[in-house]
Amino acid sequence: MPPQKQKKEPSGCGCASIPFSVILLFLGGGYFLFTQREHLISRVIPANSRENIASQISRFIPEDLQQKIPFLNVSDPGDEVTQNLPLVTPTREPTPQQPRLPAAPISNPSPPTPTADLKPPATLPKNPPTLTPSTPKSPWEKKAIRGIYFSRYQVTNNATEETIRARVRYYRDRGINTLIHGVWGNACTMYKSAVMQAKFGYESCPNEFEDKWLDWLIDEAHKHDMEVHAYFEKGIKIDENSPAFDLAVQRGWIVPGVDRTHPGVDHYVLNVGIPEVAEFFTNILVEFVTKYPKIDAVQWDDYLGYHAELPGQVDRTLELTKFVKKAISATKAANPTVSFDICHHNPYWAKRYFAADWENWGVDRVFIQVYADENFAEELPYVEAYDGISITERQFNRLEELVRNPKVDNILLFPLSGNPEKMADEVKRLTAKIK
Repeated sequence: MPPQKQKKEPSGCGCASIPFSVILLFLGGGYFLFTQREHLISRVIPANSRENIASQISRFIPEDLQQKIPFLNVSDPGDEVTQNLPLVTPTREPTPQQPRLPAAPISNPSPPTPTADLKPPATLPKNPPTLTPSTPKSPWEKKAIRGIYFSRYQVTNNATEETIRARVRYYRDRGINTLIHGVWGNACTMYKSAVMQAKFGYESCPNEFEDKWLDWLIDEAHKHDMEVHAYFEKGIKIDENSPAFDLAVQRGWIVPGVDRTHPGVDHYVLNVGIPEVAEFFTNILVEFVTKYPKIDAVQWDDYLGYHAELPGQVDRTLELTKFVKKAISATKAANPTVSFDICHHNPYWAKRYFAADWENWGVDRVFIQVYADENFAEELPYVEAYDGISITERQFNRLEELVRNPKVDNILLFPLSGNPEKMADEVKRLTAKIK
């Protein structure tokens, strides 16, 4: 028998004897483990043992197969391999110290929080509107007319331009918006008048008045949204101190008798029923509103009337009404923008005791005089029915009531003391408390 040959042991690892399906299963599982390495490896393998996984696995896989396994050929273990995406150059994340910026501007970004170091962009308007809401008006400021009277020359006489303008601002700062300035009194004008010159031989009452003084007063008032009303003080009455008194007596212009409506002063009344007298007053009005075209109003007071106690008991109501109507018509023709106002007694008293039927005169505004406190309650309905009230310092105890009354449209202040500055200061103090 031939000698029996010894069985040769197979060499190598025996991979050739492993079925190919098992190899594919192994490779597929390995690939799956690689793609899920972040979830699986992190759970079962400590962080310090993960770096050499690829080299350890390659020891058991032939070199020709290693080239076909992607994760064995990745040079940087931190790089990602994504299935079914085109190959791109990996982008490294920026370092934590650098903020990530968008690749393109964000549309409609939210504005940054303002800081003291930020400068406004050049596109902002030069004068942006203020965000501070305006202060609501006080009850006193809501009155359309808050006026104060000045006898002739109290604001303008013997004054510089700056003094006159400063006085306007003084009253504005005390809540006054209307200056009622005397321009006539005791049958003569404050300003230089051609009508006076032609009728009496002198151009004004004795004074140092210059025409431009009243112009400055009006101009400064209008700059501050204030008005100036021309006050025809004493109306058609005259006393012995008037430069026109002797001529008026000689010409028979004075109604017989003495008017003692106001104790302490003997007044005489010019008779407007005489055509020459009526024409004289009308010409004075026309001259004034032409000479000062920017004046806002002319105002006459209760001296435009005939007291019932004058001798003779003559009813002059109709002739007074006829005169005023013609005077208003001529004034409006000369200056259509001017308002013709009166400050008088209530309509009953005016007609009954002063022949002043002003409800039929066609005036623009009527302010009711209430200079006595004892009949204040009886006068108030008239005040509410017409254009407002005129009071003195003696009615300051009624000021808050009047200011709070929405039916009282306008309040005029007559300084009985002769000191309008002091009166304005006190009014400011009192009205500041009315909220």
